[in-house]
Amino acid sequence: MTASLIVAAIGSKAFWLLYAWLASAWAASELSSRKGYGEKWGLGSGLLLSVIGVVIWLIVPPRPDSPWVQKRRREAANKPDDAPVA
Repeated sequence: MTASLIVAAIGSKAFWLLYAWLASAWAASELSSRKGYGEKWGLGSGLLLSVIGVVIWLIVPPRPDSPWVQKRRREAANKPDDAPVA
């Protein structure tokens, strides 16, 4: 009976670690895709490095023509000026 409780406890921890591993792979894939490097690079680094892969993709600079940069440009263009209009 004690062995089954130990296996069950390990199984639930492994299940949550699997979710964390898959979530970090998805997040790294999404970040790399938005930064213009493609999904495969992020997916590979997310699967191999887990949470560290996500941190790496947060640090990697985006390419000049990537959706990440285009979104920033759109937000900057739509931002109202701070100076009051007379």
